Formats: sequence, C-alpha cells, structure tokens
Amino acid sequence: MHRKPSPWLPFLGWGRNLNRQTLTQDLIAGLTGAVLVLPQGVAYAFIAGLPPEVGLYTAIVAAAIASLFGSSHHLISGPTAALSIVVASVVGGMGDLEPSQYLGAVLTLTLLVGLMQLALGLLRLGSLVNFISHTVVIAFTAGAAILIAASQLKHLFGVEVAGGLSFLEGLQALASQLGTLNPYSLAIGLITLLVSVLVRRINRRWPHLLIGMVAGSLACVALDGASQGVALVGALPGTLPPLSMPDLSAHTLQTLTSGAFAVALLGLIEAVSIGRAIAIRSQQQIDGNQEFIGQGLSNIAGSFLSCYASSGSFTRSGANYDAGARTPMAAIFAAALLALILLLFPGITAYLPLPAMAGSILLIAWNLLDLHHIRGILRANRNEALVLVVTFLATLFVELEFAIYIGVILSLVMYLRRTSRPTVMEVAPIPDHPERRIRNVGRYDLAQCPQLKIVRIDGSLFFGAIDHVQQRIRQLTDDSNVQLLIVGKGINFIDVAGAEMLIQEARRLEQQGGRLMLSSLKGTVIDELKKSGYFDKLGPERVFETPKAAIASAVAKVKPDTCSRCEKRIFRECGATGSETIAIKPV
Repeated sequence: MHRKPSPWLPFLGWGRNLNRQTLTQDLIAGLTGAVLVLPQGVAYAFIAGLPPEVGLYTAIVAAAIASLFGSSHHLISGPTAALSIVVASVVGGMGDLEPSQYLGAVLTLTLLVGLMQLALGLLRLGSLVNFISHTVVIAFTAGAAILIAASQLKHLFGVEVAGGLSFLEGLQALASQLGTLNPYSLAIGLITLLVSVLVRRINRRWPHLLIGMVAGSLACVALDGASQGVALVGALPGTLPPLSMPDLSAHTLQTLTSGAFAVALLGLIEAVSIGRAIAIRSQQQIDGNQEFIGQGLSNIAGSFLSCYASSGSFTRSGANYDAGARTPMAAIFAAALLALILLLFPGITAYLPLPAMAGSILLIAWNLLDLHHIRGILRANRNEALVLVVTFLATLFVELEFAIYIGVILSLVMYLRRTSRPTVMEVAPIPDHPERRIRNVGRYDLAQCPQLKIVRIDGSLFFGAIDHVQQRIRQLTDDSNVQLLIVGKGINFIDVAGAEMLIQEARRLEQQGGRLMLSSLKGTVIDELKKSGYFDKLGPERVFETPKAAIASAVAKVKPDTCSRCEKRIFRECGATGSETIAIKPV
C-alpha cells in the first residue's frame, strides 16, 4: 500500500503511473498546448504591458511547476487575460515607470502573490475560494473583458493614446484621436479578427488565434504596412527565461501588497474553479490546498525567472484534456516544446503587427463574456443580480483590485443576510392524512390550534440570526397561555447567543402562562448544548425526541374550557380522554 505523497512532492504519486502509452498521449497533448499558448502568451503579455517574451516565459515556468506541485492532472497554468489586466492595473497605480522599473515591480508583485498563495495552501485554507461567489467571478471577468477590449482599440486604430488613463478618460482620448485613424492598421486588425472567428467556426480544435495572427502578418506584408506606419511587435530575444530579481524596496512592497492579495485571490479562484470543472469530466478528485501550493510555488519561482503572475487557463486546460492528456507530463511537454520554439525560432514575432495582436485580443475579450450565465443571473435572483451589476460597474470605474474586494464583500454580505434570516415556518398536522404528517400551514391551508403553535426553523440559531427568530417567535406568541413547539430538525447548530435567546423566550412564555418546547434536535446539536452547559439551563423537560411526544405533553396542559369552545379539532387528542394513541409524524 502506497503512502500518500507529501504536499511538496505530489508528482511522486502520479509519476508511478507513467508508461510509454501515457507519455505518448501526453506528448501529443503537449504539442497542442504549445501551439495554443504561443499566440496567447504574446497577447496576454501585451495586455499586462510587458514584452512578449515575458508572456512566453510565464507559460513555460508556470505550466511546468504548477503541474508538478498541483493536484489536477489536466490544469494548465500560465498567463491569463483577466490576471494580465489586473497586473497592469496594480503596477500602473505606481505611476509612470521606466520599462526596467515596471518589470521589477511586476516581479515583486508576482513574488508577493506566490508567497500569499503558498501560505494559504500551507494553512489548509483551500476552502477559502468557496466563499467567492460564482456571480462575482462572472461579473469581474465581464468587466475585465470590456477593459481589455477598450485598451486595444488604440492599437487597432493605429492612434496614440496616453497610458494610465481611466476607462472613461481612455475612451474620450480615443474619440479625440479618431481623425488620425490609420486605415492600414484597422484593415490588418479586422482581417486578423475575421480569420480567427472563421477558423474557430470551421473547427474549434484548430489554433484559430495563431492562424489569425499569421493572416494578419501576411496582410501587413501585402499592404506594406511597415512603411504605412503600422507598428510591429519585433523579434523575441531567443533565450530561455533569464534569472531576475524582484524590487524588494520597502516602498514597492508596501505599495503592491494590497493589490497582490487581490491578484492572489483571483488567481486561486481561476485555478481551483477550472481544475474542478475539468475534474468533473475526468472523474478526478481535486485538492484545493494542493492547488494553492502549486500556484504559489509557480509564482514564487516565476518572480526569479522573468515571469509575471499566472493562474489556470480554461481554454488551454480544456484543450489539454480534449487532446488526450493523461498526466501532468502533458503540461511539462508543452513547456519544453514552447522553450524549443523560443530558442529555435525567435523571429516568429518579428513581422507580427500590433493591430493583429489587437484583433486577437478583442476576440479573447469577447470570449471572456459569459452572456449565458449573465442573463440567467439577471433573471433568477434580485440579490445575485445586484452583486453582478455592482461588481461589473466597480470593475469598470474603480481600481481593479478594489473591484474584486467590493464584489467579494458584497457577496459575503448577501450570504450573511440570508443566513441571518432562517425560515421560521408555521406548521400543523394534515387532518385527512392517515399518518397525520406535519406540513407548512400556508402551503396546505391548514388550521392551527389557538393554544399550541408549532413552528419549524430551517437554519442555524447563531448570534446573527437570533434577532430575526426572536421577533417571529414573539409575533406568534403574543397571546397569553400559548405553548410553542419548535421543530428543530433543520437547525444545524445553536451557539451561546442562540441558547440564551431560547432560555429568555422560555421564561417569557412561562410568565405568560405558556410554555416553550423543542423537538427533533440533531444529536450533534444536543451534544454541543450539553458540552456548553446550556442543555441543563434550558431544561431537559423542554426537549423532546419527536413532535409526537411534545404534542402529547402539550395537550395535557391545555385549558379544557378553551378546547370545549374550539371547533378546529387540530389533533386527534382534541376532546379525547388522553388515552388515545397519538399518530403525528415528525417533519
């Protein structure tokens, strides 16, 4: 029996399953991944304001290290569109920097991101991403897509627009420069965009972005774009990722720390959610904590190898699985093949025009818009729609890292609001049901006993919920001599504040001549109450195993004169001697 591999050496687990067949399949998938990431790496670096080779370095280093130390067999890490625009926003907030200073700040940000992700993984906080709602991610990604598209319009039109402008300022500056639009740039960008879309519609497995960029480059040559003012990307350096040193000055660290946490959080959300989505298809179990460690180590290493912050890529991960990858060796093969391309063909981007890059990035931005889920959220739930709209607008008009925080905080507020208002449902037995099951009064239009109210609470009795629950209890027990039975089958836990509230209400009802009873509490809830000493304070005589036992006790204490005038006859015991068998099933 094999021992579970160490979190530092997870590759020892899947490495035992390598053989000629799996390696062959992984090599084929790796070749597909290398071809796919080549144009994306260049494009994403462009979005982040970095030289194209930095995007390719990131695709090499991140893919290899994250696959070795992560848990997913198919997740491919590297540069992503959403993370690239956030990196540009965070580092751009430091003001106008020289290219070397900008790169140094990016490396520092990457190091901070990696350290934070690694710390979260080692602290076993992999479940942290579960508190980030899917709506926040969709809204932020949609807003980032708009920002990405807007940032590329100046390259598509071939006009000069100053950097560091806000969304609206950038659009205004672009509009003022439309009179100097370069028709050659626009034509090349549109050709790239149209060819990419056409190729993707013909066959989604083909590298449509790469083919589109080739078409744009050929169009640039045919139109003699270089002499018509069309800017070119230029050749790559033709070297492997060089060693680099982040800027560790106190000012840079202090300035970038807040933004680094937002980048780290977004990167983890992307990686874990993509890994889980692929795992549903591959039937693999994903360890969120191990993914945190893998992402953290890849970013830490990347900060010393001229890379910027990376995460999982849905496009490349999905293509990796579809291409038949069996193990993380596919990601390592893809990284190695990309390194060979970088070494042997450094001039591959020499004649790539910036408008062609812009056309490809516009298509990437369009693909980030999840219109299907956006429409569903807007129709389904008002609170989720509010989170969606606020996060989307914050992404456009607030600094991106704070937009993430706004979405997360608003999502948590909505969650806390829901949990602080547990359902307090009035229930009663169904008269004609042979087993006299207890059901919702409103749904089944059931009569209620004037002396015994029965409610079911679905939700936990904790400090944030007691005010809502207490108000509902008092609304139902305004009259004197009313007994209240709380069916606690749906209560997951009762904290100190919840127990104190129950004791307070029990005493109040007794002063009014009534009584508080509890039934069907979960064993874990009773154990916690006993452990804290509140079970004895509440009174064991108030706690019953079933509604049947509680009702039998309650009926014995009702006022006979009130019963004699009552025509509702809710319970079989109504008007009986008390010797009849009670046949009321719990909820």
